[in-house]
Amino acid sequence: MSSPTSVLLAGGGSAGHVSPLLALADALARRHPGIRLTGLGTETGLEARLVPARGLDLRFVPKVPLPRRPSGDLLRLPVRLRDAIGAAGRAIDETGAQVVVGFGGYVSTPAYVAARRRRVPIVVHEQNARPGLANRLGARWTPYVATTFGATRLPHATRTGMPLRREIATLDRAALRPAALEHFGLESQWPTVLVTGGSLGAQRLNEAFRDRAGVLSGAGVQVLHITGVGKEFTPEVPMVGAPYVTVPYADRMELAYCVADLVVARSGANTVAELTTVGLPAVYVPLPIGNGEQRLNAAEVVAAGGGLLVADDELTPAWIEAELVRLATDGQRVARMAQAAATLGEPAADERLADLVELAFRSRS
Repeated sequence: MSSPTSVLLAGGGSAGHVSPLLALADALARRHPGIRLTGLGTETGLEARLVPARGLDLRFVPKVPLPRRPSGDLLRLPVRLRDAIGAAGRAIDETGAQVVVGFGGYVSTPAYVAARRRRVPIVVHEQNARPGLANRLGARWTPYVATTFGATRLPHATRTGMPLRREIATLDRAALRPAALEHFGLESQWPTVLVTGGSLGAQRLNEAFRDRAGVLSGAGVQVLHITGVGKEFTPEVPMVGAPYVTVPYADRMELAYCVADLVVARSGANTVAELTTVGLPAVYVPLPIGNGEQRLNAAEVVAAGGGLLVADDELTPAWIEAELVRLATDGQRVARMAQAAATLGEPAADERLADLVELAFRSRS
């Protein structure tokens, strides 16, 4: 048998885990028609909706959060982890999985343990510059470790980039730009800034940009602002000026990228990977909570000149008026930043991770 016939893909909770899982599944399906691809997730994460919607079988494990301080949850951890490992093991056995791929998060730890006990090869993909606990564990048990960023410190790590949807990885922004402008009701003569806080929106970005919508429009800066569902607002702009369009979400994010010359966004791993792959410069505003991974995610592209890093509390209306307007209207500077960002893109990351899965499969003793 020269190629895998069954692979278990473990990841869930957030889009950062689910999106690369689905992109890898697509790549493996293209290579190996008829391959059995099974997702492993929880009943409460995004995977419960997104994985079946892609036509994949999904098996569940109980969610096992790791308590950060002494509590009743800590006392219950051994039993919960045992149950999760058991569920992951049944998924491996029932699907005949020949490789287990983990993307981090709650789901991956039991999947790694169950695979190790069965001597099933493990492949690890770490999205963030700072790896999580699950993938730090998994990377100790396998030589097949992939990362999105070169700065990620894990044993045996190879930088593959972030597996992305083909609509993003193969995007021709120039060819689609006219249709994309029409789709959003925008005009071709203005420099365009895309503002997005992700699917949930970002209150800091929403409030700051709402306050300076009129200034941006009057300065000739066109804005497409994805506010998040339930966070829409009507911008106050002058009668004569550049359009300022707000939408709650974009179900075709590739079209939003086509209209943009510059992006203002959080620096989740998936966002950074998408923007560098399509060659868009950005002002990255890291989420101010968590373990600081969003700041690290943007560090490489900022160092290369493909983006700016602005702290959350510094993204103010005054900053938009003083700094962003000047940047957005400096076409030469934006073009240089775009070129720098594109040097870090990895449009073939899904194929490179699929190569690693096949390598792991061939390693079976």
